[in-house]
Amino acid sequence: MINLNGNLVGEEDAILSVFNRGFAYGDSVFETVRVINGKIRFWEDHYFRLMSSMRIMRMEIPASFSPEFLEEEIKNLIENNNLGNSPARVKLAIFREQGGFYRPTSREIGYTIIAEELENSFYLLNDDSYEVELFKDHYINSGILSSIKTNNRAVNVLGSIFASENGYKNCLLLNENKSVVEALNGNIFLVKDNVIKTPPISDGALNGITRKQLLKIIKQIPEYQLQETSISPFELQKADELFITNIVVGIQPVTKYRKKEYSAKVSGELLSKLNVKARLG
Repeated sequence: MINLNGNLVGEEDAILSVFNRGFAYGDSVFETVRVINGKIRFWEDHYFRLMSSMRIMRMEIPASFSPEFLEEEIKNLIENNNLGNSPARVKLAIFREQGGFYRPTSREIGYTIIAEELENSFYLLNDDSYEVELFKDHYINSGILSSIKTNNRAVNVLGSIFASENGYKNCLLLNENKSVVEALNGNIFLVKDNVIKTPPISDGALNGITRKQLLKIIKQIPEYQLQETSISPFELQKADELFITNIVVGIQPVTKYRKKEYSAKVSGELLSKLNVKARLG
């Protein structure tokens, strides 16, 4: 079942118009959440990021879009898909209603919610080979628009094709200043000695929920120094560790970039702490 504007319909009946603005112009934002045993993890952070994204996109936020309403919509979908006792990934997409060309004739919005089962309830450390490369064909623009999750993901799509064609697990994206911004599917962290770096939102990095949780965790570990600062591609081959974060996998250690191979000591330590927060959140 799929939630289409508040109605639960079968997958074959979840139809959007070809004039849908999310399809036609990328006029859409989305949020991916992780649900464990019927509870949405880090729901408050997800909700406020979604509302912020809608405001940045100048969408009309319905009065009904309270945290309780959207949470109930997600839980109802989970139950109707028989996922109440299973880990699940849920995507909530919000789009402006059709009309106009580049300029919308309406600011009213529609939404869809889809859910699918996940394999594991909590995050596991994947220590399989995970090689990455820079994707340099196109760049992420620095600024606030790049920090929100819209469905205009052309750079990510092209980067994933490049990775697939060349045998890489992922690619790292650059902004117009040639700074490393993020991976194709998450934020990036770099470890060198006792310093942990991650690109700032102002560089064009996605304002990730897992990123936010890890920033809080790292700040509470006295032996590590946290820096939100631009990362040069030259730093990648000097780092001790490199890892990618998102709400679905938690932390994905990178094992190799070009001739440089990385450990996963800090990744494992942070993942265990992230799991604790996920259980509580």
